[in-house]
Amino acid sequence: MVGTILFALGLVVSLGIGFVYFRDLGDISQMLLKVKRENMVRFIRHEYRLIGVGLGGFVIATLAHFILGGGPFWLWFISALLVLFLYGFPYVWVHLGLRNQLNDAAFFPISEAQKNVGPTAPVIVFDNNGHARAHPDAQIMRPHLAGDVDGLGGKDVVMTYCAMANLGQGYVPRIEGKRLDLEVLAQHGNNLILRDNESGEPIQHIYGFREADRDPNADGPACPLRPEAQMKPWPTYRMTFRGFKKAFPDGEVYLNMPSPNPLLRLLDMVTEITFGWGIGRQHQEDAPVMDNMDRSDDRLPNKTYVWGITVGNDAACWTDDFVVDNNWIVNASVGGRDVVVSLDPKYESLGVWYNDSGKPVTRCDFWGMSDQGRLQRVETLRAGVFWHVWSEFFPDTDINRVGADMGRSDGVAA
Repeated sequence: MVGTILFALGLVVSLGIGFVYFRDLGDISQMLLKVKRENMVRFIRHEYRLIGVGLGGFVIATLAHFILGGGPFWLWFISALLVLFLYGFPYVWVHLGLRNQLNDAAFFPISEAQKNVGPTAPVIVFDNNGHARAHPDAQIMRPHLAGDVDGLGGKDVVMTYCAMANLGQGYVPRIEGKRLDLEVLAQHGNNLILRDNESGEPIQHIYGFREADRDPNADGPACPLRPEAQMKPWPTYRMTFRGFKKAFPDGEVYLNMPSPNPLLRLLDMVTEITFGWGIGRQHQEDAPVMDNMDRSDDRLPNKTYVWGITVGNDAACWTDDFVVDNNWIVNASVGGRDVVVSLDPKYESLGVWYNDSGKPVTRCDFWGMSDQGRLQRVETLRAGVFWHVWSEFFPDTDINRVGADMGRSDGVAA
């Protein structure tokens, strides 16, 4: 009797936690299951503790069966297969399949990289003091994080990437002076969720601050309770690979080279095939491939690429065709600061710049050289992100804003 009770309780605990683990962090499970954000956040925070309890429950069920004679063997055997799948799949997928390259990414000269990157391939770029790095979407799609110990021109900056959002964002991976141990864990709202392994806190990729520091009463974009408690965004922009070659002939290119370990190499191949299939659909179909969105905004088609910025609690975004229709340049104001949105056809890149001159800008090139002097890139630009993702996290955003100051100067950039 005791053996049967322990057997049943052990299986209930083990399979119950295993199902939740697979549902919340299994990633591709979200193609079939709707996952609530609060459930995902809870499992991210307590992943190893919950895994330990769940596997401990299966150990108890196993001992109860083989020592105390509790439960039939067929049920134990089927449960063992389920446990192996429910715990094994998300753990291997997340911690091995999506293992990041936060500190050991490999960067190559253009002459080598062009063997693996086509001329018109989109790349995500940041630069510092003449040191430029390009990250092709196809190369950074699986690891999601790329950086090295040398940094960007001596600055500790890493590229973070979410394929579901089509968003690459450079960040200084520090909060309040302490370097973060970042790991890819999940996605919600079609946007990557990272975890700081030191604190165990989730970090929404598009925001850059820890969940514990999120202001639940924010008016407009979700903002941190403590403005200093967020990763500093680094000016990041998109262009074609051939545009990068023109602009930065001595630049570096990130390549995700195959692992020398044959098992990891096989796992990477399967992961990238799965990713490629899903992300291909994400770019073509109006509906999100993983519908874990909390909002819907039909002002633009879901998969429209937008270039959005936040200044204070104000958010605005622009489409590239709107900028082209306005003779390649748009003057606007966001959060009380004048900005210029400029598309440079030579380098095939759309940028957003602060304009502190007090006068409208009529000409601005890729380098920020304008008829009003040298301009500074807006560091909060999310370049080419899907509209349905931008509007999910910045629901009060304006689209294609032009003209006089419509912003609010309170708050901090999110």
